[in-house]
Formats: sequence, C-alpha cells, structure tokens
Amino acid sequence: MSFIKSVKDKNPQERAIYNSPDNVFNWSWPQVPRHKFIKEKEEAYKSDDKSLLIPLDISDILSTPYPATIPSILARYVRLKSGDPLTHKLIASGEIYYVIKGFGKTKNLDNIIDWSAGDVFCLPGGFETIHHSLSTNAILFSVTNEPILSFEKLMPALAENNIIKAIHWTNDKIISNLEQIYKRPKTKETAGVAIQFSSPETLPSRNTIPMINTALNTLEAGGNQRSHRHNGAAITLAIQADNVYSKIEDETVNWENGVAIITPGSELHSHHNRGSDRMMSFVVQDEGLHFYLRTTGFSWD
Repeated sequence: MSFIKSVKDKNPQERAIYNSPDNVFNWSWPQVPRHKFIKEKEEAYKSDDKSLLIPLDISDILSTPYPATIPSILARYVRLKSGDPLTHKLIASGEIYYVIKGFGKTKNLDNIIDWSAGDVFCLPGGFETIHHSLSTNAILFSVTNEPILSFEKLMPALAENNIIKAIHWTNDKIISNLEQIYKRPKTKETAGVAIQFSSPETLPSRNTIPMINTALNTLEAGGNQRSHRHNGAAITLAIQADNVYSKIEDETVNWENGVAIITPGSELHSHHNRGSDRMMSFVVQDEGLHFYLRTTGFSWD
C-alpha cells in the first residue's frame, strides 16, 4: 500500500501551495502565433459527399488540453453537403456563423435560420444544432468561446437563463449598411470601413456575444488600413482577397480567398489592398473580453 496520497485525496490544507515573488511570474503560456489555416481551408472545399466539422485547432502550439484557435476562441469550417444534415452540440455560450458559400437552413431549439452566402447568424450554445444544405455544397465559418468554458470547466446556461438569443444579419442589409458608411468622408483617424454585428442583448457593448466581437471589414482597391494594435487577438477569414496582404510587425502575410489568419494580440498590423476589387473579410476578436476588463489597448503605434 502506498503512503503517498494522490492529489485528489489530499485534504484542504495539504492541497495548499504557497508562491512567492521569486516564482509566481517565472512561467507563461506559449505565445499566440501568426498562423494561416491552409490545410483546413482545403479540407472545407473538398468535393465529396460528407458533411463535416473542421476545427482550426492549434492546441499543440498553445499547450491547451482542449481544442483552440486562439486561447479564448475555437473556429471551424462547417462543410455541408446536400442530403447529409450535420448535427452537433457545442459546449459554448454562443455559436456565431458566417456563410461562405451556398444556402440552407439551421435549427437550434425553436429557432430556424434560413441562410445564404454572406449572411451572419448567432445561436445560443449548449443545445443541439442541425445544419441542412439546400444547395449542392455549402460552407459556413463558425466561432465559439468553447476554450473559455473548457478553461473554467463550465457548462452553458439553460435556455431560460441564456442571454444569447438567435439573431440573423442578412447579406443584403449588411451590404446596404456598408455602402452608407462608404459615403462618409474618411480621415486619418478612420480605423476601417466595417460593419460590427451585435444585438439588443449585448448592449451597451457592440459585441456579438459578450466576449466575442465580429465584423465584416473592407478596404477599397488600392487602399491601406493604417497600422494599429489592440490587446485582443484576431481571426481574419479572407472573403475577397486577391492581391491583399497584411503587415504584422515585420512580417508580410499574403491573404488567400477562404483562408483564415491569426493576428496575435498587441502586435502592430496593417492591411493593404493591391487588387482591383474591394477587399472583404470576416473578422473575429476576443476584444469583447478586453472591453469588459478595460484593457483594449488600442493604439495607432
């Protein structure tokens, strides 16, 4: 019989660890990398008959014991094939989707969203979600806060207590709002021409769910988005990206249509469109968490 108790058998005093200034700051999680999810995009666009969730998971780099794209967010491509509905139940407080391609419908609780390319929609997490493609092929881009719930070992709220409600931003209204912004004069303080997605439940913030903010960001042909930084990390899905690149600190990162890119938090970055069409991207950040913590860290240098 072993006289060494396992950790779970220790009493409250035996479980206590006392740290001093000498050791409390001498460790850290691995840094969030600049990263392009090329293989995952190729899998999402494969022409076969199987619907599939394709996680953008770099937990091996982040050293998390659960899947994560950045420490607070997990992104996925959702590949949908006609006649092959996809069902999942995610341990998240909310699920956010951008429709890359195709059209179809998604059911969650009593909510049914009829979606098509360019739409954005949000659903409460923790419940069965069923996606149906009504076109031959459809591709969604999904983001959740699953890593945060995994980190805290939490479960989503019950339906009656969940402040996240179903909401649907349609492509026609997104583009209409965007064109109104393009009519306004730009100044050197203009951070970009974008539409942020929020709902009455997240007021007074502009977040899509309390800790995640999402936007459709654009840049005119030949344009440059001024260098800036913020504490939130960003996942940028390139929608219309011919001859577009970002400068992230001293590195040039070329965009590719359909490919998602990580911009680590606090790194100086800018975007540049050398193509003949307007750049478009779906941008996801954990800046909602930083707004709440009063640590956004936005600056132009």
